[in-house]
Formats: sequence, C-alpha cells, structure tokens
Amino acid sequence: MSIETIQKVAVPLYSLDGEVIGEIDLPSFFAMPVRKDLIKRAYLAIFTSRKQPQGRDPLAGKKVSVRSFGTGLELARVPRHVNGRAGFAPMTRGGYKPHPPRVEKKIIELINIKEKRLAFVSALAATSKKEFVKLRGHKFDQEKIKALPIIVKDDLETLEKTREASFFMQKIGVYNDILRVKKNTTIRAGKGKMRGRKLKKPVGPLVVVSSNNCSAIKAFRNIPGVDIVAVNLLNVAHLAPGGRAGRLTIFSESALKKLVERVNSYE
Repeated sequence: MSIETIQKVAVPLYSLDGEVIGEIDLPSFFAMPVRKDLIKRAYLAIFTSRKQPQGRDPLAGKKVSVRSFGTGLELARVPRHVNGRAGFAPMTRGGYKPHPPRVEKKIIELINIKEKRLAFVSALAATSKKEFVKLRGHKFDQEKIKALPIIVKDDLETLEKTREASFFMQKIGVYNDILRVKKNTTIRAGKGKMRGRKLKKPVGPLVVVSSNNCSAIKAFRNIPGVDIVAVNLLNVAHLAPGGRAGRLTIFSESALKKLVERVNSYE
C-alpha cells in the first residue's frame, strides 16, 4: 500500500489552553498499516547498537604458580598453592571461568535501511490509533481528545518553565498519564540499584518539537515519564519503547511539517 493511495484525515489543532482552534490535515502516512514485527526488529537494532562489547583476558585466573600434590594424600588432585589452597581450576577460588564472555560475540542486530524506514513510518502510524495507545496503558481524557496524535500550535515550543508545561499537560487532557507514571514508579530489585538505575519508571507521553534549541526542551524534561525530542532525532525507540507501538505523542505544528519532509525524503 503506497502512501499516495491513502486518504488524509483532519484532526483538531489545539492551543496551549487545550482548546480546539482549528483543524489540520494529518499526513497520509499516519494511516499506514502497523507492522509490529518490523517495529520490534528496528527497536532491537537500536537497543543492541548501544551495548558495549565485553570480554575477558585469556589468562585471567591462570597467572598463578600451582601444581597438583598427586595421589596418596587423600586430597583431590586439583592444582594447589604451596599452602594447600586449590587454585587455577574453574571450580576453585580465583580460578579461570570455563566459558567467559568473548569480545567476538555478535551482539548488534542489523536491519536493512528500507525496513528501518518502514518501521519508523509504521510506528508513527500506531501513534494515531487509539487501540494501540490504550494497549500500552496510556491514560488521557477521551472526551477532550477526539483524535490522535495530539497536534498543538507552535506556542508549545516557547514554554520555558516546568510548571507551565505541567499546566499545559493538565489542560490538554494527558496529565492522568503522568500521575500513572508517578504512582507506578518502583525501586528496582537487585544490584541495579547500585549502578545508576535505582528506579523502574513507566513510559509517559512523548513531545516532539521542531528544533533541539527551543526552550520547551528544558520545560518538559523534568516531568516524570515525559520525553521530549527534536523531530530530526526521532526514531523507533522514542515512538515504540520496548518495541511496543502506540506511544501517546504530542506534536507541535512545525514539527509535523518537518516530519512530512523527512518521510517524503525516504521515497
């Protein structure tokens, strides 16, 4: 199904007060079918590309002067230090690992450029379908928000304070999603608490702006669960965290225009 053959749909255009001030034609690629398989694959390609290869020194655990005491001492015939403590062998203290991680292991999942682009367009399409957004667990005022995604005037990009951004979220009807993030934030189990990832936090709304230099970047970044990104940096990991499509997304009017230019450049 080509993008040209899909009919455009008009969606409300909102002000910062959450009022409908007009309509705007949603780009036709928002009506494309959602390919869950491609979205998952594109997400894994992005996720694995951030992983750092790890390995072990081939001589780790082997740089010890040990030898077996032999038989007749009623001791296991494992290599031992002079004081009798076992060493070197995999089951001993300080011994080498039998199958350590290898640097050569392929941990990055590659994806073709055309599949990657189709996955991006498909993830965009999922943001316009309420059934996908609800499946992700997002909460929003369905009486106020008649259609998705949410398109807002460019005044959105002029917000400077987090308080102003929070008021905007309340007026537009998505503040319940932020409350859901606050309520379900929990402390992580295990050693991850010591490694810079103490909290497990649900994913909230995504705000897409036209430029990385606008003041709204600082206004939204401290709201729990909210991510804000410039349209030129937007990817599948933002639109479908965890590979699950249908994130609740807010676009500024200028960001939507630049998004159309970006998608049209794929053809």
